[in-house]
Amino acid sequence: MKRVAVVILNWNGKHHLETFLPSVVQHSSHLADIVVVDNGSTDDSLSFLSLNFPTVKNIELGNNYGFTGGYNRAMQQIENEISIILNSDIEVTPGWIEPILALLDSDAQIVAVQPKILAYTDKTKFEYAGAAGGFIDFLAYPFCRGRLFNSMETDLGQYNDEKEIFWATGACMFIRTQAFKEIGGFDEDFFAHNEEIDLCWRLKHKGLKIYYCGHSTVYHLGGGTLHKSNPRKTLLNFRNNLTMLIKNDHSGLLFSKFVIRLILDGMAGLKFLLEGNYPDTIAVVKAHFAVYGQINTILLKRKAISASKKPLSGVYLESIVVDHYLKGKKRIDI
Repeated sequence: MKRVAVVILNWNGKHHLETFLPSVVQHSSHLADIVVVDNGSTDDSLSFLSLNFPTVKNIELGNNYGFTGGYNRAMQQIENEISIILNSDIEVTPGWIEPILALLDSDAQIVAVQPKILAYTDKTKFEYAGAAGGFIDFLAYPFCRGRLFNSMETDLGQYNDEKEIFWATGACMFIRTQAFKEIGGFDEDFFAHNEEIDLCWRLKHKGLKIYYCGHSTVYHLGGGTLHKSNPRKTLLNFRNNLTMLIKNDHSGLLFSKFVIRLILDGMAGLKFLLEGNYPDTIAVVKAHFAVYGQINTILLKRKAISASKKPLSGVYLESIVVDHYLKGKKRIDI
């Protein structure tokens, strides 16, 4: 068994495996075991793997447990010290693993790291899911260096650094396997979206560190499971983000933040409506009612979290909504 495992979740993704798995095998096999976890696929992904990639290990789950449930079940079977949670639609590059291992080895308190994430379709641009490291504002709206809402920066080397961040993207997250297991893995009620931010928030409550490493680069296609135009993606994002805020914010200002979120999420729903995007308006409404319907469960999870008494690094103390939509900012320096 090697020190590292690359763990790729697959659901009916033979086309992605055909395109992206060769780069993973080529640039990772010398350091890592490569594991494809099948989430109950009904295509011929498994037969394709056995025929074309006999050295790649398979974990067959039999059902689709979503991103969260799929990885939680798979990670229970991973014994490697470091796990790389990797989307099936990512092309990796030569030497992508070594700089992050060096960073992890430099500080035992660093438990999760992400590389630079650039767009597969335009390799000069940062990609939406992670870009150059994730942060949240004081209302728990997530953003990244290199990406603010749908505004993507060109990669000019401005983020070729190592920096402590708030969250590492689930598209490509290096994580200490034991830390993942001890924190309880992903919250399966999320199913998909924002689950990695919730995970990192819980890790930070333990006094652990999340980092970005700009000396490692991967290219992400994005939208492989749910395209950004799909209203279910909108529902999951709004529902899970609000759930995450209620679970993890122990600042003493949760009620005030919740009220502000009601207003801002309502404005987002109205914006969708004025644009003629009725499905996304309905998705925002459904997201809030889903949270209200699960509020007792969410509060029990909140009670179970031992919150840090110290301010958490990586939190922007202003509003990215105000900065972007009212002040016209395209990037946030943090």
